[in-house]
Amino acid sequence: MKVLLTGFDPFGGEPVNPAEEAVKMVSNNINGAEVIKITIPTVMTKSVEAIEKAIEEYNPDIVISVGQAGGRYDITPERVAINMDDFRIKDNEGNQVIDTIIKEDGQAAYFSNLPIKAMVKHMNENQIPASVSNTAGTFVCNHVMYGILYMIDKKYPNIKGGFIHIPYMTSQIIDKKNTPFMSLQEIVRGLELAIEACTLYQDDIKVIGGEIC
Repeated sequence: MKVLLTGFDPFGGEPVNPAEEAVKMVSNNINGAEVIKITIPTVMTKSVEAIEKAIEEYNPDIVISVGQAGGRYDITPERVAINMDDFRIKDNEGNQVIDTIIKEDGQAAYFSNLPIKAMVKHMNENQIPASVSNTAGTFVCNHVMYGILYMIDKKYPNIKGGFIHIPYMTSQIIDKKNTPFMSLQEIVRGLELAIEACTLYQDDIKVIGGEIC
C-alpha cells in the first residue's frame, strides 16, 4: 500500500506551516504502508496540479492532504468538500476568488472516502485529541480536498482520499494569546495514527461524531 501525504507551505504571513513541518516528520512506513511526502503550494490551481503529478508518478492507494486550521483545538479529518471557492484572504500568488464554482462538471459536494471516524477513534484512544470536522472552509484547503475527490470521481476510482486539518503548533502562538495549539510532535503522532487507521479499516465505523450546530 502507498499513501501520498501532502502539506502546504506557509501562508497568511506565517513564517512556518505546521502541515509542511509535520508531514516531513511522519514515518516513511506505517503498518506496512509506504508514505510518500510532498509539500504543495498554497495556490489554488497549482496545489491540485502538484497532487495530480504525484498521483501519476507514485500511483498511491490513498491520498491525504494536511492543512493548518489556526484556532482549532484538535486534529480534524474532514468529512466533506464543497464546490465553491470564497477566499477570505489571497493565496500565495495573490489569487482571491469569491463565490466561484471550482469545477463546472463536478458535484455540489464530495464526501471523503477515508475511514474518518475510525481515524478519530484511533487518535483519541492513543491520547491525541481529534474529532470529525464538517467544514473544510472555502480557501485552498477546501479547494484541494475538492480537487482530490473530483479526481477520484473522474479519473482515479480506486484511490481513497481526503483532508486533515491540524492546529497551530507551539511556536506559532507566542504572539497569539489564548489561542489553541498542539506540539509538533503530537501533530506528527496524530497523523501517523490517522494513516495507521486507514491501513486497519477498509470501511469506516459507525459511531457518534456529529455536531448539533
